Amino acid sequence: MLAAIFVYDFSESWHFLNLVALFLSLIYQFTKIYPYTFFAKKQVLAYSGNNPKSNVSILVSNVLTPNKRSDKLLALVNKRKPDILLTLESDKRWEEELSELEKDYKYTVKIPKDNLYGMHLYSKLKLENINIENLVQEDIPSIHADVILRNGKSVKLHCLHPMPPSPTESETSTNRDAELLMLGRDVDAENQTTLVIGDLNDVAWSRTTRLFHKLSGMMDPRIGRGFFNTFHADYFLLRWPLDHVFHTKDFTLIEISREPSIGSDHFPMYINLNHEPVAESINEETDNPEKEEKKWAKEKIKTADPLVNKIDFSLQKNI
Repeated sequence: MLAAIFVYDFSESWHFLNLVALFLSLIYQFTKIYPYTFFAKKQVLAYSGNNPKSNVSILVSNVLTPNKRSDKLLALVNKRKPDILLTLESDKRWEEELSELEKDYKYTVKIPKDNLYGMHLYSKLKLENINIENLVQEDIPSIHADVILRNGKSVKLHCLHPMPPSPTESETSTNRDAELLMLGRDVDAENQTTLVIGDLNDVAWSRTTRLFHKLSGMMDPRIGRGFFNTFHADYFLLRWPLDHVFHTKDFTLIEISREPSIGSDHFPMYINLNHEPVAESINEETDNPEKEEKKWAKEKIKTADPLVNKIDFSLQKNI
């Protein structure tokens, strides 16, 4: 818009019309991103206690398969010492180079792939009921498990990395949207403590992600705290928040941070949460989906690849 002010001499009526259109577009875009600025109200309460047995710290890192700097990720893990590490785009080479972590991370789920959709989960906390699914497309896995906190609390964990819409991967966003919306439909946030983590290849304020929150009742700790843009690490002026950690209302936030580059095109994302049931009555509520939003979500799921219809989650909430 500023460029238009300097370029146009406003001798033609369309100059004014273009400037107004640009101004209205700017206002519209700002309303979308406003919740992720420091001016907005925080959705998730900050933790103010001292109960380490209720804490769970998570590091999510899309490592970029051809990236050779596993030493940088290992140094970050040794510095941060997260309870849970999720790597994305990790292949067999990455698995071998990260194998030294297994002396501290006794619980692992390894899905090495050379198609940019490998996934490795390392946990100091006990993992139970581990389930690997191809929710929407063959060869694009997701991990689902129960994590047992140090206080004995069972937390449902979902790890996702859906395919992005791009000329080289998927012509539309339908499958990516379907995977996230399907999970949002089936998460029982009212009765099951849940974490959803991963590279979702979608910005936090998109229609799909906002509808995911409405369907699931999950919270976003970045609201009121900042963007935490994780992609693209190489372009300072072109970055978006693609790597996410969502959680149910019974968590408070200890710390959230975008970590330094490890040589990937994504920055790692770190978060430390405290399970605190009283937070359910304090954290800001998410909105409920409208009728038209439910219809749109249902159509997205229906028009995705046929594999979607083979998945039978136990809850299957109606939308």
